[in-house]
Amino acid sequence: MKRIVLLGATGSVGSGACDVVRAHPDAFKVVALAARANRAAADSLARAFGARAYVGEDAALRAVEENDADLAFVATVGLSGLAPTLAAIEKGMTVALATKEVLVAAGALVTARAREKGVRILPVDSEHSAIFQCLQASGRASIDRLVLTASGGPFLNDPADLSAVTPERALAHPVWKMGPKVTVDSATMMNKGFEVVEAHWLFGVPYDRIDVVVHPESVVHSLVTFTDGATLAQLSPPDMRVPIQYALSWPDRLPAARARLDLAQLGALTFRAPDEGRFPSLRIVRAAAEAGGTRTAALSAADEVAVSRFLAGSISYTDIPQLVADAADAAPDLPCDSVENILAADAAGRKLAEEWNS
Repeated sequence: MKRIVLLGATGSVGSGACDVVRAHPDAFKVVALAARANRAAADSLARAFGARAYVGEDAALRAVEENDADLAFVATVGLSGLAPTLAAIEKGMTVALATKEVLVAAGALVTARAREKGVRILPVDSEHSAIFQCLQASGRASIDRLVLTASGGPFLNDPADLSAVTPERALAHPVWKMGPKVTVDSATMMNKGFEVVEAHWLFGVPYDRIDVVVHPESVVHSLVTFTDGATLAQLSPPDMRVPIQYALSWPDRLPAARARLDLAQLGALTFRAPDEGRFPSLRIVRAAAEAGGTRTAALSAADEVAVSRFLAGSISYTDIPQLVADAADAAPDLPCDSVENILAADAAGRKLAEEWNS
């Protein structure tokens, strides 16, 4: 039985993890869980699991530091996941990582610490879980290219002027049910740019060998092309509990009572190249990532502010990528080798994004 510290337990991904634990009470034991603000939900979960509940700004860090576990499931919001992730690595816990900002902002630091401690970081995002599953058949040395799939979001085929997009429309994702921040990031494809950065740090593949294709059906979650020309893909219904369960159960697979693919009913799976003129966020994130240092930390922080400003009505939808690019370019460029530098870049990115005017 794996002992789990569940961070971000009341969010959408954390709730999915709770579903998996409930379905497999003989395989998993939640020893502690953390939530930033929802005390009532956290206490209810703690009673159900017989676990300790932590609530507040430092809840995730305290949950890791004050409990022994085999695995830390990190599904917190934004850079708040960095300190508990590093603490879990320091304690030798396996990390199942759903908080993409941890690797986007601090990938160099986090992966270096994990190597030093011999700790494995398991991906929870469906795209990275797909790559990880494909790699079980062959080692990383055999990778030629990684191919991340993207749904294209709600505006993939929209011919209208996107500057008039409302928050309500941006939040109407055609496939996935997610929190507002990641839903808007999916619409702008900023999220997919972040996933390119994650893939680089998780799998050690250079950026020029990581591709993105648009796949509206969201059934093929990602693909790996190997040096011999073979390409493997992982397919499953668009249900986050599939990659969540794999991260929790790896290296084993556990049964699940959920929908199976019916390829004949699907009929066709389609793919196309992303339009970076329509979705400039992909190019913007790649440029920041290739520049190195703390540029992606500033960019990630600026995006968080930009999305909040868009949802509040103070900037337009099409302002988001320009704001993020300007803030990333203007922020100090520091080495990504300390928490202090990462937090400084994060603060600078936020300040520049808050002050930005179109």
